[in-house]
Amino acid sequence: MWSSCPSCSLHISFIESGLLIAGDKRYPYASYDELSEKLTQVEGPVQCVNEQTHQSTPVLAADELIEQLRHRNILELIQHGAFESHLQPILSLGSGETFGYEALLRSRDHVSPGELFRTANRFGLHSKLDQRARAEAIKATANVVPTHEKTFINFLPSTIYNPDYCLQHTFDIIDRYGLSPDRFIFEVVETEKVHDVAHLQHVFATYQKRGMQVALDDVGAGFSTLDMLKRLKPDYVKIDRSYVSFCDQDAEKRAFLKQVRQLTHSMNITLLAEGIERAEEVDVCRELGFDLAQGYFFGKPVAPNSIAPAHSMPL
Repeated sequence: MWSSCPSCSLHISFIESGLLIAGDKRYPYASYDELSEKLTQVEGPVQCVNEQTHQSTPVLAADELIEQLRHRNILELIQHGAFESHLQPILSLGSGETFGYEALLRSRDHVSPGELFRTANRFGLHSKLDQRARAEAIKATANVVPTHEKTFINFLPSTIYNPDYCLQHTFDIIDRYGLSPDRFIFEVVETEKVHDVAHLQHVFATYQKRGMQVALDDVGAGFSTLDMLKRLKPDYVKIDRSYVSFCDQDAEKRAFLKQVRQLTHSMNITLLAEGIERAEEVDVCRELGFDLAQGYFFGKPVAPNSIAPAHSMPL
């Protein structure tokens, strides 16, 4: 049994009717609207209590509880709502066959991923949402991804405080589905915001210790300089789409792509071009010796039920 850090297990609860306690005063309310109205009339720390169930919320500043209520639907979705992973194909440029998929979190309520992660970050639920995204990706892999194909799963390094604890939930799900760890490639996103390289090295090492591979995303943009490849030594590198888009018409982009190919080849790193939308971009990447490619040219992310089953039993 794994033991999570406090951020992984943080929970925001709401009490629809009960008592609003502010200092030594108690205000009964019968709906969220009524609670919101009463909160505008008080200051300082407050707490909601249901006297029948003895449920209570943490003590918060009144303005913070107002903000939580304003975002209640998305906060409830993050914690309890229905998600699924949509899968975007990744192809081998050499054979033209499907190498695997990137798993991308989608809400069945059609809330955008950007809004979900912004709200999660605002209220401290980013670890929980990132954890749920990894779980859905593993579920989709078990249900529809053939055993010889890989699944790229995104993770935010800022949500993983102690890899040995924070990632155990993910490892347990892989084990419960009876999946081989080498079917997964964990891909760090938002690398331009990573300042603690030693921490990211620890995260990578934790995945690799469990038999999984790791990928560095958006190389060429922001934080992910070529020097980082030498420090992090990922198994896969994904080139930022800004260097791939119209690379057939830009000599500087082609020179950069060639430089990356030479470096990754010398380090035995598999190289993937993402964001491909045109046949000309495919031709350039193939000529330069890229291994894999991804983008709308090959296919958009689709729901798992649009992919043939992998004949693996779900939980």
